Amino acid sequence: CYIYTDTQLRVGTGGSVSISCPYESQDQNNLKYICRGNQPSSCLQQALITSNNRQNTQFSLTDDKESRKFTVTITSLTQKDSGSYLCGVKRNTGLDVFSAVDLEVRGESSTKVQSYEGGSVSISCPYESQDQNNLKYICRGNQPSSCLQQALITSNNRQNTQFSLTDDKESRKFTVTITSLTQKDSGSYLCGVKRNTGLDVFSAVDLEVRGERSQMYLITH
Repeated sequence: CYIYTDTQLRVGTGGSVSISCPYESQDQNNLKYICRGNQPSSCLQQALITSNNRQNTQFSLTDDKESRKFTVTITSLTQKDSGSYLCGVKRNTGLDVFSAVDLEVRGESSTKVQSYEGGSVSISCPYESQDQNNLKYICRGNQPSSCLQQALITSNNRQNTQFSLTDDKESRKFTVTITSLTQKDSGSYLCGVKRNTGLDVFSAVDLEVRGERSQMYLITH
């Protein structure tokens, strides 16, 4: 059988997006990959990147075995990158397991992320190489001047009840994960990077939390 869980992502052109692909503990050491389209039977042959070949011009793959998810980051997005993707995990016995992602790349600059009540979402915040060791943070709203004072979490305080922050200095992005989502979490967020000289740098994210949960489909062959 193939198991699907649907995720929808909306992102602005020129930016980047991180697609989070969960897997089961039994698949920790198995090959992971991603492809375009919705054809599981040919996905591995048409893989854009795999855990054996973790980086190319536009795609990179990291595997967090502790939290049992691999993440595919796509950079330099254009509207041609819009469409369906499949995250795949190779099974040594039986059929591979997949999760489905729909990516919409729009002409606007803010990143739009959609998730569901009770679930979780990961917000990816890229930064420049000069900011590797600087403070990172996220706040609600769209007021840069008060963002740090109202930060929900920072890279100095990386976890609380609902928010956690991880910083991948190699790929120059930090990721904020929000759990136990409700519709009250919908709205605008700012990812911030503190600059020692000059103004802090921000990227905007719009989060929509929908009332219905993503559906799971079981397809047998």
